[in-house]
Amino acid sequence: MINIGILGFGTVGTGTARILLKNRRLLKERTGVDINLRRIADLDITRDRGIKIPGGILTTSAASVIADPEIHIIVELIGGTTLAKEFVLQAIRNGKHVVTANKALLATHGIEIFRAADKAGVEIGFEASVAGGIPIIKVLREGLVANRIKAVYGIINGTTNYILTKMTTEKAEYADVLKEAQKLGYAEADPTYDVEGVDSAHKLAILASLAFGSPFTLKDVHREGISWISPMDIEFAQELGYTIKLLGITKETNGKVELRVHPTMLPSAFLISKVDGVFNAVYVEGDAVGSTLYYGRGAGDLPTGSAVVSDIADISRHIISGSAGKFSVCPGAARPMPLMKMADVTSMYYFRFSAIDKPGVLSKISGILGKHNISIASVIQKDRHEGKAVPLVVLTHRAREKDVMSAVKEINRLQIVAGKAIYIRVEGKETG
Repeated sequence: MINIGILGFGTVGTGTARILLKNRRLLKERTGVDINLRRIADLDITRDRGIKIPGGILTTSAASVIADPEIHIIVELIGGTTLAKEFVLQAIRNGKHVVTANKALLATHGIEIFRAADKAGVEIGFEASVAGGIPIIKVLREGLVANRIKAVYGIINGTTNYILTKMTTEKAEYADVLKEAQKLGYAEADPTYDVEGVDSAHKLAILASLAFGSPFTLKDVHREGISWISPMDIEFAQELGYTIKLLGITKETNGKVELRVHPTMLPSAFLISKVDGVFNAVYVEGDAVGSTLYYGRGAGDLPTGSAVVSDIADISRHIISGSAGKFSVCPGAARPMPLMKMADVTSMYYFRFSAIDKPGVLSKISGILGKHNISIASVIQKDRHEGKAVPLVVLTHRAREKDVMSAVKEINRLQIVAGKAIYIRVEGKETG
């Protein structure tokens, strides 16, 4: 029998406990191991979670669960990066294997935690830390182990994907859709971590570490949010054949790794562009397998609980077979790679200028773009109102970020432009 101790009895903790109790017999049939939920620690053990917990399992003392000599695996589901870190490291020191869904913890302190686990000869399971019920960690660690990963593109935050989907289908304003998402429980009262890309950046750091064998952390990720995206830009994107998504992107370019989270225009024909609502999707390109796409629910009690229990089952098998902790669990320990500076990243770009409608304006703007080595692929200019500011949309060929920032800075100073230029990076094959 393998005994489990859970720290945190919130949404994911409840889902995990529900699966362990309900599917105990099924898990034994499939793994050959009797997995027993022994303890659950939480500050609030009186609130009804809609699940019947056997007597003697609930406690308010996390320390007693970590110290219990009968417990083999500690499941950390309390979140955050302070107490969670202390609990995880103490569990490792006590010789216990750890399963966590805590992407912030791993993206911030993962190197320290994985090294401690290696030293102690215990395993860290973290499937639930990225994309909920999508087994993307196993894909990178096991399913595509024979591949040199070229690129990973991910819609890895359901809140922002829901907001952008509603803005696209209903032509609604960002603020209105955010309020609706908060009422439905898809967005937190303080949505900053989601809408400013922090949550996605945590997850991308983990994916990149696995994909490229280099220990990346949150501070390595260039990050932008979606709060400035307007229905006008979404409409222009559609006219050009694109869909806007908040995308986490990591890829190897000339021996360096790109790490960036930002709104991205993708060709609407791409499968990942069709992933709507609160769903997640991760595209992985390998040198042997080619292009692959993984889709599913990225959050919720049972989808994320399913990923947690998957790790529990794997580690339980390893304990029974005597192989637990025999191999390095540290993602990023094999092949350290340099990080590409954002200024050196190349991409296609969408620009929207609010330009005064008069002769010579387009030539002036295109001249500045050309001076900075930015070639124009297509232009849209509508609503002619001579002497007044009108939208001028430009789609470019591939250009370097540093050159784009210099051009935008120069164009923003022009008297013929009202307000600052809007720009969105574009992924996909070049056209025009």
